[in-house]
Amino acid sequence: MKTTRLEAFSDGVVAILITIMVLELKTPHGHDWPALRELSTVFSAYVLSFVFLGIYWNNHHHMLHISERVSGAVLWANLHLLFWLSLIPFGTAWMGESHVAALPTALYGFILMMAGAAYYILKMTLIAAQGPGSKLEAALGSDLKGKISVVIYISGIAISFINSWVAAAVYASVALIWLVPDRRIEGGRK
Repeated sequence: MKTTRLEAFSDGVVAILITIMVLELKTPHGHDWPALRELSTVFSAYVLSFVFLGIYWNNHHHMLHISERVSGAVLWANLHLLFWLSLIPFGTAWMGESHVAALPTALYGFILMMAGAAYYILKMTLIAAQGPGSKLEAALGSDLKGKISVVIYISGIAISFINSWVAAAVYASVALIWLVPDRRIEGGRK
């Protein structure tokens, strides 16, 4: 099976998730700068989640672009990833509306960690579907960034119960690591 349907479906889901998140942003109750400032935490959580969804969308696209086929296992692994990504709007809203309280911030980190693990599972399943010595396997290598990200998420979850703002910064650091697309994948395009 070719990758086009999988990519189109995933693109649609990510677009819907971003739409759901922006619809959660409420207009301020006042008409001045202090009224807008009250929404700064909610808006900051939205921006962080938008960046994360953008990173997943971008890397998912690049990974599928150099893949030649998908299997049933890849379809299920992709659904597993989309499940965790679909929880990002909930985690974003709760963390933002709670003004980065400990439990919502820990849950947000858990969702990000599970999405990272699901992406890793998708990557490994997709590599297996390509067969030995594939372009995808050569392009992705050991995926040190992916493994480190999950460890950083775990530390952020623990830190959220000590200082939830520091935990949010830890999550943002993972986004910074991933903002630049992997050059190995860029160079491995068909």
